Amino acid sequence: MNTVASPKASLPLPPRRHLDDRSVRARTDRMSVLSLGDGLYEVEAGSGATYLVDLEAGRCTCPDHVFRDARCKHVRRIAIEITEGRTPPPGQLAVPCFDCGDPTFVDEDGPEADGPAYCDEHAVYPGDRVRDRETGDRLTVVDVSDLRADAVHISAADTSVADYVTNRRYDPDVPVVGAVYPHATVARNGPVPESLRVYVFPRTRLEKV
Repeated sequence: MNTVASPKASLPLPPRRHLDDRSVRARTDRMSVLSLGDGLYEVEAGSGATYLVDLEAGRCTCPDHVFRDARCKHVRRIAIEITEGRTPPPGQLAVPCFDCGDPTFVDEDGPEADGPAYCDEHAVYPGDRVRDRETGDRLTVVDVSDLRADAVHISAADTSVADYVTNRRYDPDVPVVGAVYPHATVARNGPVPESLRVYVFPRTRLEKV
């Protein structure tokens, strides 16, 4: 699981008259937030100090919380980043999109938490156009499955999708995608069935066009 931390930065400050000192520092101090799962977050301060926060319990390992029992700037910063969509809420993790590397939020217990995960721009659905990374061919997606490439059998080749010769450099535990070539052969009596065949690929072999 390769999770992504928010950038170590300060945040824009709303009208100060509505904020106490800790809320101001939660926004203006440089910090980076990393979701660890199970409602736990790691906050790295601008000084380099790192604190562990249990958001749902409102606890932090920083001195301000430990010795003053205060709702510290670290807890407040996580709440701000969740509200503004920079950090995933409890139950989700930020992981890099397989195609572009940008952070995308996924369920921490879902299959995408271990990859591959895709952002909204690179996720594929039936009807989407994709490119085969091996050949450069363009195809149209007809099905996106949760089944792993090493669990789907290609009867014509008497092998699994993962073990097919051109798929061996792709991870065997990724989902499979069914796609058709858009240039079906049409005879005088209609489409030739073989040209409408659905081909199955490891998801990571296909790139959204």
